[in-house]
Amino acid sequence: MGPEGATRTVTTWTSVRLAVPPVPRIVPDGVFDAFAWCRSDKLDWRRPAAWDGTTSVTASNPSGLAFVFRTPCEWLPREIGALHVPSLAGAQEWVLAPYAIDDATDGLHATQTPPGDLFSLAAAHLAALAWGLHDWAHFHNHGPFDARAWTELQCDAAALVWLWANRGVVGLDHATWERTRRAFLDLSRTRFVEEGGVLDETLLEPDRLRALSTEV
Repeated sequence: MGPEGATRTVTTWTSVRLAVPPVPRIVPDGVFDAFAWCRSDKLDWRRPAAWDGTTSVTASNPSGLAFVFRTPCEWLPREIGALHVPSLAGAQEWVLAPYAIDDATDGLHATQTPPGDLFSLAAAHLAALAWGLHDWAHFHNHGPFDARAWTELQCDAAALVWLWANRGVVGLDHATWERTRRAFLDLSRTRFVEEGGVLDETLLEPDRLRALSTEV
């Protein structure tokens, strides 16, 4: 039974299969207590007909991003999909509550539920897709979150590797990928400063990330 009171929308999206195989660990031992506990391999992305590939990654959670439940799930917070991603989710569909990324990371690991079996990704523009891929990395790599800067760095790297590997499908040119890489680099640099550390920026060098994309 669908969400009560959901607004009927006209969906105008196409489902695209993204290749998102595991990205090698680039952070120290101990950052994750269950790195790659589930092998990531594919992600179905709901792409709107009017795709905006120009939006920039910032520290703010972007609009137009949601993880759509494939099957009923009673153990994660959910909200009406059409309220968060109009035209990307039907009136009878639920999505993961935007505040529940950490809940999902913990719950998926605890129940050993493969993320690809439970979710597809609805992302209306480039910033939403980039953060969605970042969160997808979280879902496959469980950690205590004691070292936030290192934890997020691994997920930043995964998002950038996957964007590069899927650039043809996404419609992403080199300059836009580089702008996105620099945005994640700035965010990561700030996190390390906030924790009293210094980021090793070579970990997010473009050649290194592009080389990782060939490994996956």
